[in-house]
Amino acid sequence: MTGPAQEGRKLRRSFGWLAALGVILVIAGIVGLVYTGLATLTSMLLFGWLLLVGGLVGLFQAVESRGSSSFWLSVVVAALNIAAGVVVIRHPEGSAEALSMFAALLFLTGGLFRLVGSLVVRGPQFGWTLLQGAFGLLLGILVLANWPESSRYVLGVFFSLALLFDGLGLIAIGVGGRRIVEMVTDGGQGGEAGEAAGPASAGPSERSSEEGPDRSKN
Repeated sequence: MTGPAQEGRKLRRSFGWLAALGVILVIAGIVGLVYTGLATLTSMLLFGWLLLVGGLVGLFQAVESRGSSSFWLSVVVAALNIAAGVVVIRHPEGSAEALSMFAALLFLTGGLFRLVGSLVVRGPQFGWTLLQGAFGLLLGILVLANWPESSRYVLGVFFSLALLFDGLGLIAIGVGGRRIVEMVTDGGQGGEAGEAAGPASAGPSERSSEEGPDRSKN
């Protein structure tokens, strides 16, 4: 009987930690939306370190598999990742400007293609696709119009919004998971209690039914 109860407590504790992590991410996202410049710098440094660590890991794996046919390709990719990581870490502001330009071009071209495609195809999701295309096109134009000043806050806003929505998702999973575990464990305990009380409650009736024929004989 202690096994399922212990497992239920462990699951509730795990979902509780998941919800706590979601709260931390939500707080970090809100702080990032308030201090967008700091969020942009943080996201660029994090991106640079990810490139650097990923390049070092890729180089180590390439050296371990140096007998394979893709050895030199793995070495070149790892070296490019390391070089890009070093450049981003040493020049985060310039890297933010370049990535902001790249993001603006992606929004511009993606919005333009969606806008034109929705007007040409006119499928069942015509209105939604048209709205998405117009929003992407407008966002790309706004970022390009204020570039390079927009690079100080664009990436920070995107990074903070990602943290905010990821945190809200973790909170929803943690709270929902705790409720499900509590419902299952409470239902299981209620069922066990019912089974334990069943034979005891059935005892007097069975005894009365057994005593009935004897009394009638007397």
